[in-house]
Amino acid sequence: MGTVHAKSMDPLPMHGRDLGVNPDDLVDTSEVEQEAKQEILENKDVVVQHVNIQGLGRTKEDLLGYEISDVFHARNLIDVMKKAHVARQRLLRLGIFKEVEVLIDTSEGSDALPNGLDVTFEVTEIKRLTGSYNTMVGNNEGSMVLGLKLPNMLGRAEKLTFQFSYGTKDTSYGLSFFKPQPGFFERNLTLNLYKVTGQFPWSSLKETDRGLSAELNFPLGMTSHALKWEGVWRELGCLARSTSFAVREESGHSLKSALSHTMSVDSRNSAIFPSRGALLRLSQELAGYTGGDVSFLKEDVELQVNRRLFWDSVLSASLWAGMLYPLEGKPSCIADRFYLGGPTSIRGFGMYSIGPQSEGDYLGGEAYWAGGLHLYTPLPFRPGKGGFGDLFRTHFFLNAGNLCNLNYGDGPRAHLQRLAECIRWSYGAGIVLRLGNIARLELNYCVPMGVQSGDRICDGVQFGAGIRFL
Repeated sequence: MGTVHAKSMDPLPMHGRDLGVNPDDLVDTSEVEQEAKQEILENKDVVVQHVNIQGLGRTKEDLLGYEISDVFHARNLIDVMKKAHVARQRLLRLGIFKEVEVLIDTSEGSDALPNGLDVTFEVTEIKRLTGSYNTMVGNNEGSMVLGLKLPNMLGRAEKLTFQFSYGTKDTSYGLSFFKPQPGFFERNLTLNLYKVTGQFPWSSLKETDRGLSAELNFPLGMTSHALKWEGVWRELGCLARSTSFAVREESGHSLKSALSHTMSVDSRNSAIFPSRGALLRLSQELAGYTGGDVSFLKEDVELQVNRRLFWDSVLSASLWAGMLYPLEGKPSCIADRFYLGGPTSIRGFGMYSIGPQSEGDYLGGEAYWAGGLHLYTPLPFRPGKGGFGDLFRTHFFLNAGNLCNLNYGDGPRAHLQRLAECIRWSYGAGIVLRLGNIARLELNYCVPMGVQSGDRICDGVQFGAGIRFL
């Protein structure tokens, strides 16, 4: 919990022959004094009289008052240490301090109480301008990221960030401003201005987005919510001269203005290798209500349940599903539809190579579902147990799903029947590697089944990298 200091209760050493006191009396006095002070620390009742913060420069004190105020409510030394540790974590979470250390001492001064304590936080602020260089892993893609940040820009944990990313499929740059609510860091506002150019070889399509967005994040009970507005000017083009006519018809410019809401409940102990807990995420997007020439309603759901079994093995079940409903009689755009297939969803099939297609270019679908059942076990004979070997898991899986377009005049029963037809599924086994707590790699031997005409398969060994897996 950082460095916690306590003032020594031992008496100061006294030397020399002319002190004018009897050595026996000296021992008795110090012992009584030491016992009294020791009782202060071990007594159930203590009072935190002062909480000080040292090392502040541009940070406003009123922001930090929300984060450390709970320390005043401590009633014994152990409670003081626990609440000081929590306060330290809250200060570090703000992202404005490089170091935070804690000093707990007995109160001094004319107003000091016999059982009074002073708590001091010694902080080191992050520089006004910082730079970063790192690599990121997306869904079967990687990128190099360069960034410049102005942390604590206005003194209340605001952050201005410029970021440039060059990847295997995307190139982007953007400017974002982050503002948390004082005393409630989970409730924050983010403003973004960006340009993204991406290539989608499964559709022979390239897309350039120029847009801005505003996103509000906040918790509500056990759930987390995100409200977002996005306005984006999209330019679609052909990636190759052989691009199909169906994709060429989608080329051109469009203006999308959309409101979206995401609600999630996540009780998993890890986002990459969970061994217990569950995840529920519901997303809705409404485009066209606030302007633009694209109109649709989009629903998406994700469910995952994990349970630990014997011998450190974990059974995991997951379900994805979604539906896109065009509005105002306008057809859906290829950039808004769902895509399915590949090492991060239905393994054994090509990347996003399931469902409607034209001349080998995949067009996406307006409805889909996908389910997975997975068994993760430690490596045989547990090599590297307690160290590097714990980053690996043996993986057995069974995946199934479907992607199609619906005739919305047919009713729900016809929709379910359509989604239940031509189910693609696969099974196999492989090895999974965890990359920190942000991504994972999979190397699987896959056996695709239920292959339909036009599907692209990957029969045998398949490699996948990403942050979100079925």
